[in-house]
Amino acid sequence: MNLRKILYFINVNHPRHYTSGSVECIDAIRSCMTDDAFSGYLRGNCMKYLWRYKQKGGVEDLQKCEFYLNTLIKTEKEHSCKENK
Repeated sequence: MNLRKILYFINVNHPRHYTSGSVECIDAIRSCMTDDAFSGYLRGNCMKYLWRYKQKGGVEDLQKCEFYLNTLIKTEKEHSCKENK
């Protein structure tokens, strides 16, 4: 992966303006929500980025949607594992 791709990945998945100290904003949000509420938050962000990608961020917005969708999938898998125990 070249430097440009690495910086693009960081901008989409871990932007500096969403980190305070060692805590990322999404982690702080998750810690104060139920699993269902956090899943709703993630779905809403997916919808937002899909809704606006042609008018605003193009492919970068699609990649942000992908980040939230992947996080939603991971969260749902974790939630399912908790329920099956």
